[in-house]
Amino acid sequence: MAGPLLFKPAPKWQVLSAFGGALLVHGIAVALAFHKEPPPIDTSDIPTATIEATLDQPPAEEPTPPPEDIPIPEVPPPPEIQPEFHEEQTPPPEKKTQQKAQPIKAPQVAGPPKPPGMMTASQAKAVAISAPRPDYPYEARSRHITGSGVCVVSVDTGSGSVTDATMAQSIGNPVLDNSAVSAFRRWRFKPGTVSKVRIPITFTMTGASY
Repeated sequence: MAGPLLFKPAPKWQVLSAFGGALLVHGIAVALAFHKEPPPIDTSDIPTATIEATLDQPPAEEPTPPPEDIPIPEVPPPPEIQPEFHEEQTPPPEKKTQQKAQPIKAPQVAGPPKPPGMMTASQAKAVAISAPRPDYPYEARSRHITGSGVCVVSVDTGSGSVTDATMAQSIGNPVLDNSAVSAFRRWRFKPGTVSKVRIPITFTMTGASY
């Protein structure tokens, strides 16, 4: 025969577990009650923008120039090896050149100036101050007398005046000789230039020429 049924209280951990489970369920229910979904966002009013993306290409790199040719320095030649000892050579004695004694010229004493020599007619004309032409006399012209001769004139070098005039060679007519001598006596020269003059003279139908 079974004994009487006695009530045994449940252990504490079971009670705590059941109480904790009830609190959890209640908290979840409260949270769901207060939680509301947000209304959907109207995106029709938002303007749309088109973004174009371009890729910038990097600039083309310049070709690298080839390296310059660096000249290779030339190798200097090896220094010449000179002997340690040099044989000194004495230069030959210089020959003394004997200078010839030059004769000493005695100073020349200037003597008295020599009188000028005989001049030609062209030379005398260059230093003449006055040289009138001989006249062709009418008497000889009317007879058509012509001829040639030479007159020598002596001049005083101090004054340049003519001191004498003679026919060294006659023209062949005394009238023409006298005309030539009288004209040459009136000649005058620069002083100290003329002593004698030899003047050839020719008479033609056109006149006297010398």
